[in-house]
Amino acid sequence: MLFEYKTIEKPVENVLLKEKGSKFIGFAYPVNNEEELKKALEKMKAEHPKATHHCYAFRIGLNGENYRANDDGEPSGSAGLPIYNQLLANEITNTLVVSVRYYGGTKLGVSGLVKAYKESAKLTLEEANIVVKELEIEIKIQFNFNQQNIIFTLLSKYDAKIVNFDSQEKASIIANIKLKHQNEIAESLKNIQFVDYKFSG
Repeated sequence: MLFEYKTIEKPVENVLLKEKGSKFIGFAYPVNNEEELKKALEKMKAEHPKATHHCYAFRIGLNGENYRANDDGEPSGSAGLPIYNQLLANEITNTLVVSVRYYGGTKLGVSGLVKAYKESAKLTLEEANIVVKELEIEIKIQFNFNQQNIIFTLLSKYDAKIVNFDSQEKASIIANIKLKHQNEIAESLKNIQFVDYKFSG
């Protein structure tokens, strides 16, 4: 089972490539879902309304199972796919790469376009810091208030991030834990009386 994935740390913007008068401006964004993807694309189009094409590719999901390559009016396979192949070459997911083209008057032909879009995506991703992220899962634990030390000790042992702590008599805690520790934490909690817990993805 996979417990980690590679992605880019933060957005990269305005990486310029010039090819026979045409300008290709590269952008890369970390995106975790369709909503973030849509926002990034809308931002792009708002910033470059006069561009001839906004070609892009993205991969979302642990194995990049949610993906798309969009040629945005360029000849089929000449833009989105070369960009997508750069995501594959870098083995990254949860990433959107866009190449905004301003046409410069000289046609590049399909092979010229493939080369330019590939180069634009490659240069853009070279500017990005690629990081490994560990998958997390949320856990909610309910326990008696006087058990909080046991619970906190257990969570800190596994490097959990506390999201919320409600210290009533019947206390509850919400924390993000690394997916790879899920079974060990569950085993430990099972052995403590008066404790309920559930995981949510």
